[in-house]
Amino acid sequence: MKFSFLAVGAALFAGVAEAFQARPTFTRAVSAPITRVPPLNDVMVTAGDNEPVESILRRFKREVNSSGHLMELRHRRYFENSQDIKKRKIKEARRRVKMERLSKRRNNRFRNMNGPGPKPAAEAK
Repeated sequence: MKFSFLAVGAALFAGVAEAFQARPTFTRAVSAPITRVPPLNDVMVTAGDNEPVESILRRFKREVNSSGHLMELRHRRYFENSQDIKKRKIKEARRRVKMERLSKRRNNRFRNMNGPGPKPAAEAK
């Protein structure tokens, strides 16, 4: 096989030229940063006409407490790995079930005290 120096040089130059040609670039879509919880909605309170500032602040505090911003801030104060998050959620679920059970017990106790029931022996005579 005979190769001329010119043919080999042309082939090499063509390969190098192809390497520096503008190729279509593929860009990754920039997505939102990965969060462990969905982002919280903004808290908005609309002020009524001639409404005092104190009542607006009171309503704002109530909205912030119900939105969960403060709890999320408390959890993000320190880093929690996935195992810590699981443990915390299990504890929260236990606490929630316990409070539901206690509230049912309290409601039944007060309902039974005021409702009809057996009369004491002293009133039966």
